[in-house]
Amino acid sequence: MKSFDIPEYYRSSIITPLKEFRRKRDKLKRDFTPTVLDFGPVRFLVARHFGFCYGVENAVEIAYKAIAENPGKRIFLLSEMIHNPDVNADLQSRGVRFLMDTKGNQLVNWAELTPDDVVIIPAFGTTLEIQQQLAAIGLDVAKYDTTCPFVEKVWNKAGQIGQKNYTVVVHGKPTHEETRATFSHSKEAAPTVVVKDMAQAQRLARYITGEASAAEFFSEFAGQYSDGFDPTRDLQRIGVVNQTTMLASDTQGIADYLKQVMIRRYALQPDQIDAHFANTRDTLCYATNDNQDATYALLTYEADFAIVAGGYNSSNTSHIVELCAEKLPTYFIESDQKILSETLIRHFDNHTKQEIVTENFLTASTQPDRPVTVLLTCGASCPDAVVEGILLRLVGFFPDARPVGEVMSEFMV
Repeated sequence: MKSFDIPEYYRSSIITPLKEFRRKRDKLKRDFTPTVLDFGPVRFLVARHFGFCYGVENAVEIAYKAIAENPGKRIFLLSEMIHNPDVNADLQSRGVRFLMDTKGNQLVNWAELTPDDVVIIPAFGTTLEIQQQLAAIGLDVAKYDTTCPFVEKVWNKAGQIGQKNYTVVVHGKPTHEETRATFSHSKEAAPTVVVKDMAQAQRLARYITGEASAAEFFSEFAGQYSDGFDPTRDLQRIGVVNQTTMLASDTQGIADYLKQVMIRRYALQPDQIDAHFANTRDTLCYATNDNQDATYALLTYEADFAIVAGGYNSSNTSHIVELCAEKLPTYFIESDQKILSETLIRHFDNHTKQEIVTENFLTASTQPDRPVTVLLTCGASCPDAVVEGILLRLVGFFPDARPVGEVMSEFMV
């Protein structure tokens, strides 16, 4: 796989070589067992896969290249480069400005831009409408386009099934940048509707079967369907694609469910299914799949709690948090700065969408006479340096912990 030129301060003298150690010994990525870092009174079970993926490293490399190649020029990002606060803050500290927030609200008026400005397209991609807006100003939208190739793969799949007269059902978060971009590209090739979860897929089924009226559809799915969408006509042939960072099991569940709805609705025999349901393979990216599989493997081990690092608005990270929280206390934090002391941690609550403070997080669920055991992982947009900071912060609370060099020497042989 290509090696990217990203700033060294995103890498880690602990985590980066550890990941490389595992990669060299498992090139086919068949071993999902975690790495055990045993410091004596505290031990970490580190997920096999986590951190910067291909698409993120590609985006980071292009963004810093844009800065280096354009001294004195105004440089804009459409919105956050990736969903990681450290990366976005560093880019802003170098003079990069955001044109929109993550919801698509304008921060800088289009009229303020000139052909001499530089605009970076983030890893999530963007809509065709915004591409056209930038091109009309005279900006080169292709030069610093960091759209992840796995996002583009979804766009291509949507186009392919659209050409075969299927309607595209996008499983994704309707307001997420990637889903907005996918919806924009998909609707050029086919009628398109977005479903955010299984509950919405089940409601969509009512329009496939004719149990609900078209008028209800337009109200229920407002803002989630393409212009001219006719639920009576456009839900007879469908195919499912997704936002690449959704839970694989959720997307597969939705696809399987809608397939069964079609089979029942049209009394289809196995060789007739393609007439109403497109055979779309899973469109999650490899990193999302690997990280989720590694998390499932991680959760087969006993531990006192889990730490998941990443941006709070990161979709793929949030799903990892959900998986961990089903089994044990889980703390979703942006960085080691959220570990306030050995008794207090400030972390994000996925349900309330707010930070909360938990007391005695290190000892609340520990067993006497055995080490504190921590599951440690992060999302695909989190730098290795952030994970290192969290690990060292926690180790620092244990005066009798083995030195880092001694622990690492067990792997670097």
